[in-house]
Amino acid sequence: MASMTSSPTSSSTSATLYRLHSLPNRPPSSVSFISLSSHRRRFSPFIRRRLTWKTASSSSASSSGRASVSTPVVVSQLQALIFDCDGVILESEDLHRRAYNDAFAHFDVRCPPSAEQPLSWSSEFYDVFQNTVGGGKPKMRWYFKGHGWPTSTVFQNPPEDDENREKLIDVLQDWKTERYKEIIKSGTVEPRPGVLRLMDEARAAGRKVAVCSAATKSSVVMCLENLLGLERFQSLDCFLAGDDVKQKKPDPSIYVTASKILGISASDCLVVEDSVIGLQAARGAGMACIITYTSSTASQDFSEAIAVYPDLNEVKFEELDALLKDPVASS
Repeated sequence: MASMTSSPTSSSTSATLYRLHSLPNRPPSSVSFISLSSHRRRFSPFIRRRLTWKTASSSSASSSGRASVSTPVVVSQLQALIFDCDGVILESEDLHRRAYNDAFAHFDVRCPPSAEQPLSWSSEFYDVFQNTVGGGKPKMRWYFKGHGWPTSTVFQNPPEDDENREKLIDVLQDWKTERYKEIIKSGTVEPRPGVLRLMDEARAAGRKVAVCSAATKSSVVMCLENLLGLERFQSLDCFLAGDDVKQKKPDPSIYVTASKILGISASDCLVVEDSVIGLQAARGAGMACIITYTSSTASQDFSEAIAVYPDLNEVKFEELDALLKDPVASS
């Protein structure tokens, strides 16, 4: 799944932040957050919107400083299938949550300090939280600021100055990262349904396969080697991580770069994403995009995707190829 890298500014996100802030001293497990199930968009197993686009960037638009405008375009053939990693190849959100909770237990993090048990983020809380505040350290910094800086085995008393607060965050994040790697390497994590088969079908059809993730390269390499297998990973025609581009999604840079490396026109590429942030990046690069949503992204607006699926288990490569061969321009 794509990660948010900046502070949210939309009205809906601001409302969520306000709601999180309005409950500063209650343990996450007892907080009543917005119910995802009640607000989730209802998708059928296969929803097809046969539309494609490319980004119009005429010289007049560039000279005037106006943003690029998306316009319909007919696509000839699917030549490259490009996958995001987190949320697409694996459902990583809950794995990150588990790693955070293990770190909180390991260092006996009590937040607020009067809590009887170490801090533990519930699934319901984290589904909202991870789509609201991007980045591991910003998450903890934001949470502790709102709920009270904790006691822990790192600092017996809640840290009061910025230096010690940052030290606490660094210690927790470093331990959490190593724990996350252990979970991935444990052999208990499986790729999402249909992903490996689709990669193999694309390869068998003579098409190119790539992975573009906003996460750090070391983390993505570790995930792909364990989930794809070394042979499949090394056979990728292109692999890009967040370290390889200056701007992260929703900026389209990573997909623009992939198109150049692959030697394939953006209009002949199809991106597989799980979030609206990734969808915006793909569209900004002039690429069509399908969505395979997760529990934490299911309520997002995917109206600009050409198809939306709960997973890829029953999706065949031939169907995706046909989807681009017979487009109907969006209105």
